[in-house]
This record gives sequence, structure tokens and C-alpha cells, in this order.
Amino acid sequence: MNVFQIAAIPGDGIGKETVAAGREVLDTLCEVHGGLRLEYLDLDWSCEYYLKHGRMMPENGLDTLRSCASIYLGAVGFPGVPDHVSLWGLLLPIRRTFQQYINLRPVKLLPGVRTPLADKKPEDIDFLVVRENNEGEYSNMGGRLYPGTAQEVVVQNTVFTRFGVERVIRYAFELARKTGRGKVSSATKSNGINFTMPFWDEVFKEVSLEYPEITTNQFHIDALCARFVTHPQDFDVVVGSNLFGDILTDLGPAIAGSIGVAPSANINPQKEYPSMFEPVHGSAPDIAGKGIANPMGQIWCGAMMLDHLGYAEGGELVMQALTDTLAAGTTTADIGGNANTRQVTDAVCERIKALAGAARN
Repeated sequence: MNVFQIAAIPGDGIGKETVAAGREVLDTLCEVHGGLRLEYLDLDWSCEYYLKHGRMMPENGLDTLRSCASIYLGAVGFPGVPDHVSLWGLLLPIRRTFQQYINLRPVKLLPGVRTPLADKKPEDIDFLVVRENNEGEYSNMGGRLYPGTAQEVVVQNTVFTRFGVERVIRYAFELARKTGRGKVSSATKSNGINFTMPFWDEVFKEVSLEYPEITTNQFHIDALCARFVTHPQDFDVVVGSNLFGDILTDLGPAIAGSIGVAPSANINPQKEYPSMFEPVHGSAPDIAGKGIANPMGQIWCGAMMLDHLGYAEGGELVMQALTDTLAAGTTTADIGGNANTRQVTDAVCERIKALAGAARN
């Protein structure tokens, strides 16, 4: 029996509901798997925690997480706490301290989900976006001079290192090779950003030479966004800087039908530190507590976490159950259904049991 300790951070709003649902699905998978058990470390770090304590997490919060195998995060953010406070107080310290330099987000049109793009089918929207997650445009460097005066100057520094750029680009190529995807596309803006982006392009070209079997291309970020909408079938793996990847990984779920279904993984590939799995959707305070939140993004995150922990078969079983549930029409209102969170969760759990039973027979 392999036992993994998972830090569970529901966060704010619907995160409390979706993490509970995701845990039920993971526990069901463990029941049918037999050789796997997940033990949860429950942490109430959130904007609510911040309003009580003046911090998003305790001073020793990172030490608390360090011994965990993975972090299962809900949604963070709530009215009354500025977004930069919640981001820089919780998510970014975790991503950077634990060298979660890969943000991986699948963009996939699932059966039962309607895309806003005309005439596109599931086989047309199925690619992976790899976002650099530790440096780039979100580097914590800069400041203000003469604040509040007519002479105020604001500087935000973008920091690209060869080490950081090369490792994320190499990860994208290795991912393409591992998954049998034949193309890696790079997001750039070297016609307007004249130092960092030409450097990014140079490293992309250098790394690509080591993977002659993989086709490459690059797009300026504005053209790439348009291409996501007009030709999503052209992409296999897309790699971008922190900012560009952030933009693309919101646009991707939008063309795939719903941000409520979209997962993401903040990965330390070497597994020296815990990785973190969180849905793309926000805390949705307007529907929090109503029992109608879509848990599928959180459930998909659980499948990605299982894969990262070395239980790819378990992850595939969860994804098959999720896909079958969608195809059967058991969905929440945000993607055109009339089921609630409880009903969707129960349907996925029951499907896991049915699939596992069929496999044994």
C-alpha cells in the first residue's frame, strides 16, 4: 500500500465545494485501486484567513507543505482582499519556493461540452499549453518613485534567465516526445519586445535542434491568440513565458467550452518539492454555497495529480469516468446542464466503480 499525504487547501468561494467533490472522487479511485491511499492535511488558508490574521498563510506555512507529496488547491480570491494580496501571499510563494516552474494546462474539448467555435469537434481542440511559472514578466522586481505626485514613475522589470527559459522549453519538447505529439509552437513578441523575446526565440531554436523529429513554429502572441480561435486544430504543444502563457491558458479553456472544466498543474518535474494542482476557474463568490458549482475542473486536477504521483492508470480511470459523465449529459448549468455539484460528483464516482468492475470481470 502506497500512502501519500496531500495538502488540501480549499481556499475561497466555490473552492470549498469543488475540493470536497474532488476528494470524494479521489477516495473512490483509491477504494477500487487497492494499492493506493491518500491522506489529507486540511489547511484553511484563504482570504478569510487573511482577514483574521493579516496573512494568507502562517509564517511556517511553506514548511508545513514541504513534506507533502502534492498540494490540492481550490480557488483563491474574494471581495475585500485585493487580488495581488491573495496571489503574492499564497500562490506565488508556493510556486517559487517549491520550484514549480512548469504550469501545464490541457486544452481539450470534451464530449458533452459545446465550444463557441463554429463547426469544431473534440478532435479539433486537443493540445497542451506549457507556461513558464517562476520568472519572466511576473518577476518581483521594480518599484515606484515619487508616488502620488505628478512626477510618479513606475518600473516593472521582466527577468528572463537562460536557465529558466531553457528548462521550460525543453520540458515542452520532452512532453511532445512523451505524448507522441509532433509539433511544438512558441509564443513570442520579438517584433515589439526587443530584448527578452529575441532571447526567448534564440533559446527555442537552440533547444529545437535536439529534437529533429518534432516540427516547430512560432507566433507573435497577438496572432497566436487569433490562431487559437481560428485554427485550434493546428496545435499540439504550445510553450510561452509567464505572461503569455497566462493569457493563452485562459483563452484555451474558453474555446474548449468552459473555464469550469479546465485544470492546471504547477509542477516541479524533478519531484524535489511538492507540485500543486488547481482548477483554472476562480472562486465565483456569486454562486458559492449554492451547491451548483462545476466540480469537473477540480476532478480533472485530481487525475493530473494521480499521474504525477505515478498512478497514470488511476488518472486515466478518473478521466474516463469524467468524460463518460459529460457524454451522458450529467452536467452543471455553466455548460448547459441542470445537475448540481452533488449529482455530478456522485455520477463520476459511480462511473469509476462501474469501469473498475468491468475491468475486473
